Amino acid sequence: MPENDFDEHIARTYEDKWPELFEPAVVDPAVDFLAALAGPGGTALELGIGTGRIALPLSRRGVRVHGIELSPAMAAQLSGKPGAQHIDVTIGDFATTRAGHDFSLAYLVRNTITNLTTQDEQVECFRAVADQLEPGGSFVIEVYIPELRRLPPGQTVHPFTVTPAHLGFEEYDVTSQIAVSHHYWVVDGRLETRSTRHRYVWPSELDLMARIAGMTLRERWAGWNREPYTGDSRSHISLWQKAS
Repeated sequence: MPENDFDEHIARTYEDKWPELFEPAVVDPAVDFLAALAGPGGTALELGIGTGRIALPLSRRGVRVHGIELSPAMAAQLSGKPGAQHIDVTIGDFATTRAGHDFSLAYLVRNTITNLTTQDEQVECFRAVADQLEPGGSFVIEVYIPELRRLPPGQTVHPFTVTPAHLGFEEYDVTSQIAVSHHYWVVDGRLETRSTRHRYVWPSELDLMARIAGMTLRERWAGWNREPYTGDSRSHISLWQKAS
């Protein structure tokens, strides 16, 4: 089972540490994209539902949302929010845990696929999703493109966030395809640090995982507003479809 990096402190301060993720300009396009796929009265499965950043507004659109979440502390934060009574959450590892069958949509946002730190776990995630989707159902992933091209020769660390309150650095090990995210926050005049391991994954590798699970690529975009995906894109939204 993947390591649970989201303890009670992180769960309680999650929205304070990443406030930009909760801005309407970030949330609304994702919800629009997912709601259109699920359709009125559709059913959606969120892998790594967290505190409900996407699930709650999606539920308010009339989509029945079920989540899988490894961290009981994150799920507890979700359960205390308005509208949470309409969302079911299963505690477990989303690479192996089943929450039901015949969902019209499954989705995984904000790089969460990289929380599975082996290729086998990521392959099993695709298989688990395919097992729970209805025929013709969709699987959507939002994830960054590994920033290896931005590394100077001989360097292994790339800064991804530099603000007065938050520094973030990605440390790459290209032999194992593991990246360690190092975070430093200044909170009430004191320093908080956090480091987590991730397995970065290329779009072509995800496409192969989907094929193994019986799904095929339908769309790939650079963002939720369907910006074109190019060689300069730093992230992608990919949509695979289960065979009918």
